[in-house]
Amino acid sequence: AGTLSGAPKIRAMEIIHELEPSRRGIYSGAIGYFDFSGDMNTCIAIRTMVMKDDSIYFQAGAGIVYDSDPTKELEETVNKASAINSAIDLAENGLL
Repeated sequence: AGTLSGAPKIRAMEIIHELEPSRRGIYSGAIGYFDFSGDMNTCIAIRTMVMKDDSIYFQAGAGIVYDSDPTKELEETVNKASAINSAIDLAENGLL
């Protein structure tokens, strides 16, 4: 999604490749389904969790625009990641 990669697209992807230490995988991609009547519904994966072997990997981010406040964007990203981490803790330790 352009909102999570930037513009112009090709240069934005080059910068992401240079700066990010690991591949994004499903993060910032499209997730969706087709129903039996042929309708389609999709969304952008802005918070993701992947389990592989005995490890859990999660990603969260924010869409940066011209007038974004870096401090607020970082806070938003940390809050999103914290929510995923809390869900993992609840799943591992139970709801109580």
